[in-house]
Amino acid sequence: MLSIFVIAYWKEEQKIDLQQDTPLPTELNETVANKRDELISLAADKGINIVITADFRSSEEQDKLYAQGRTASGDVVTNAKGGESYHNYGLAIDFALMNLNGEVIWDMDYDGNGNAKSDWSEVVEMAKSLGFEWGGDWRSFKDYPHFQMDFGLSIEDLQNGKRP
Repeated sequence: MLSIFVIAYWKEEQKIDLQQDTPLPTELNETVANKRDELISLAADKGINIVITADFRSSEEQDKLYAQGRTASGDVVTNAKGGESYHNYGLAIDFALMNLNGEVIWDMDYDGNGNAKSDWSEVVEMAKSLGFEWGGDWRSFKDYPHFQMDFGLSIEDLQNGKRP
């Protein structure tokens, strides 16, 4: 009788472990997506048109981006390999501005709405008010177009299957 209990208990433990093994996301987190949409709307209300240039990114796509400026042509644009970016977990977005001619630009001084404030800095303020962390605040490798929501989870937590 004791052996039956031990087997049943062991199987229950295995079930718990399986439930903690959360699959990788394949799209932007719902909260992040809602906040992205809210950011676009807030910016538009201020006369600022923004374009989301990246959101969810697979590990394979991340590795290709990481290779840029290293083993592939182009400038280095990230220090994160696949699985090391909040984009890989659907928790990050990148943005750019759209100028009055409809061109996508990354000009941090551009003032398209003419209020004597950089549109870029206005978008950053809006994003922070919505709960985003800005890559421009990082001490090393500043990533000015980048916003993320980590929900208190580190990359290591996410790699280990924890999800918001």
